[in-house]
Amino acid sequence: MEFTHHRPLPSREGSGIENNMAIKSESKMKEMIRRLDAAVTIQEQKGCCQSVKQALEDIVRSGEDFLDPHFLIPADGRYARRLVHKDPNDRYTVLAMVWDKGQGTALHDHAGHWCVECVYRGRIQVISYSLEGDPDTELVKFHREIEIMAGPGEAGALIPPFEYHTIANPDDTPAVTIHVYAGELDHCYIFNPVEGGFQREYRELTYTA
Repeated sequence: MEFTHHRPLPSREGSGIENNMAIKSESKMKEMIRRLDAAVTIQEQKGCCQSVKQALEDIVRSGEDFLDPHFLIPADGRYARRLVHKDPNDRYTVLAMVWDKGQGTALHDHAGHWCVECVYRGRIQVISYSLEGDPDTELVKFHREIEIMAGPGEAGALIPPFEYHTIANPDDTPAVTIHVYAGELDHCYIFNPVEGGFQREYRELTYTA
């Protein structure tokens, strides 16, 4: 996964009257959905992901808060995972994830789904891995490839088979990320370290209240 780095976002302070903020938030959300609808019409995966990535970067880098406050609340014990939007034609879903201090993922894949991830607030650490072996039949090995620290407005794409990675919050304050998945990601596979390599395990994915 390669993240695009940008200059710091403008300050969100002094944003004006609450009603105007709500109107702007709704407008920005509609703009994001409109652009994502257009992006997923691209049949070729790489071009589709690049268009989704550009849309997320542009929307987040506008500096406007457009996620409702309940999407920004951390969860106890693990990162929060909330559904923001589901395309009525099942082409994609938009999720908001909140990473509190010390929270992160196991080494995992996306079960063959492409994904674009963009930082909304805070920072995340993303480490990508390459796979050696066939997880269907044997223990596998992973080779650490790239480590990235990504901040607000920086986005990256995961396109199978290059989908193995971990995400973590390296800071003391919560981080929030926006994820766009092909279809709806209701499960993935995590990889547990065991003697001789890594063993794959099915993991059901649910949404945080």
